[in-house]
Order: sequence, then structure tokens, then C-alpha cells
Amino acid sequence: MQNPDLEAFDELNEDLVDFVANIPLFDALDAEELTMLVPHMNVVTLSKDEILWNEWDKGDYICFVVRGTLEVLKKTGADAMTPIASLERGRSVGELSIVEHFPRSATLRARTDAVVSTLSRESFESLMVERTEIGIKILKNLTCLLAHNLRKTSSRLVDYMLPMS
Repeated sequence: MQNPDLEAFDELNEDLVDFVANIPLFDALDAEELTMLVPHMNVVTLSKDEILWNEWDKGDYICFVVRGTLEVLKKTGADAMTPIASLERGRSVGELSIVEHFPRSATLRARTDAVVSTLSRESFESLMVERTEIGIKILKNLTCLLAHNLRKTSSRLVDYMLPMS
């Protein structure tokens, strides 16, 4: 019989492998590669209204919503913040932080009790050294995700500007 703590750890890893298998950023990875990725990730539990990071904090990890709802808030004044997005299971936020050293562009707060998984820049860089092919697949998908987000943002900007013409 396994140590209960080790058994719980194995179950968590299996659950995390199943979870990350359905995240677009990792969809190019096969089962073996997903199993190698998971030990590089952390799981964080958040209480309702808990802030995971604040706008302008140092960004050094990407976050994936496992359970619950997170909201992205943008400062609109000295003491005011406006929700700009709501994130649920499978969504990611902070993708650029694994490749760049810029501060966070918004605050991330738990709208409900939540569980998130994180991948730090340090862990990603370690994975790139250990298993370059996994890192390349993730970087290709990251590029596609960022291009998609840029197209979507550009389209919204055009829609916003059209009435002004």
C-alpha cells in the first residue's frame, strides 16, 4: 500500500494531466509529454475575492483556471477597478509572463472559491532545457494563441472606431 500523501500526490498529478490535456496551449503534447510537463506546474487554491496578482506586479508565471471563476480587473482611477474579463475552467491568463519580464497589465481576483494551476517562467525555461521539443511545441501554440488574441483585439478596436468615422 502506498503512503497516503504519495497516493494523493499521484491522484493530483493524474487529475492535472487530464486537465492540461484539454488546454489549447498544450494540445500539441502527447500523453508522455504531458506527464513530463505536470511536475513543472503548481496548484494554488484561492478563496472568493482573493487576489492572485495586482496590476503592475512582477509577472513570472502563467495561470490556468482549474475550478471556479476568476475576474480580470483594470485600474480606472486611483481607487477604482473595472472588470474586463471573466475566466472559467480551462482558460489561461498571463501567457506572456513565461517569455517576457514585463509587469502584469491587470489585477486577477477570484470571483468564487477557485483552484488554479501555474507554470512559472523558471519552470518553463527548465523544461526547455530538459525537453526542448516540448518547449518548442508550447512556444508554437503560445504564438498562435497570442496571434488569435491580437486579431480579436484588433477587430474589437475596429468595431469601436467605426461609429466615430
